[in-house]
Amino acid sequence: MRALQRDRVLILNSATKFGPEAVGAVAIAASHGGIYAAHVSVAAGVVGLVLNDAGVGLDRAGVGGLAYLDQFGIPCAAIDHCSARIGDGDDCARRGMISYVNDAAARVGIRPGMRALEAAECMLSSGIAPVNPPPLAGETRQLIAIDGAIRPVWIVDSNSLVGPEDQGAVVVTGSHGGLLGGRPETAVKAAVFAAVYNDAGVGADRAGISRLPALDARGIAAATVTTFSAHVGSGRSTYETGILSFVNETAALLGARAGMPAREFVTLMAQSTSIRRTS
Repeated sequence: MRALQRDRVLILNSATKFGPEAVGAVAIAASHGGIYAAHVSVAAGVVGLVLNDAGVGLDRAGVGGLAYLDQFGIPCAAIDHCSARIGDGDDCARRGMISYVNDAAARVGIRPGMRALEAAECMLSSGIAPVNPPPLAGETRQLIAIDGAIRPVWIVDSNSLVGPEDQGAVVVTGSHGGLLGGRPETAVKAAVFAAVYNDAGVGADRAGISRLPALDARGIAAATVTTFSAHVGSGRSTYETGILSFVNETAALLGARAGMPAREFVTLMAQSTSIRRTS
């Protein structure tokens, strides 16, 4: 995806899509506001950032990246997930309304209720230089063992870490369940057997669960966990504490249902003998 630039503010559908132009830039990236998204953004070189609060969720993980960036003095704000579509940078820039700010953002005049693009423009005046953050603690991609499994199960903190080698696997992500820019092909990069996401509070135009019908069209079972049951941005949390909020038709036909623990869903998918069309 090509990053759009308006008055020196980068506008992207995901914090995982930054290129060299990110160094020294301010960005509106329509990812969740968790630590993982904030980390990859600052690692790319941004000096100001607007994200989506993803429904805030369990332990306020949906805005956890704001405090994380305060330690580097980088202004960061999150928009209300009900004000604009998560995963859609243009919509976040156009409709997004700030719901949370970190201390560094407050110091440059950003406040809740401000429009996203206005907040990003305020960040241009911060004078902060790019930083090189230390690696995040913990694994971002991990293979787990499931009794009776006939296919691998991978836990990943971001959907961007799923690749062609994961064909036929079950992937448990910390990512939100929204399509990037509304494009169905962004739902997942591999023909996985099943996938789990965070519903990010569902939000504007139900964008937080828009991957589910797109994956149905590819014969891939998919579900989201409620943002209040798991930390957005953490695949491990999705697996360990997540409770399903929505399932697609393919998953329902295999026995999945809302209210099911994510662990139970993952075991069900890992043990399934169903042979289905994937693309």
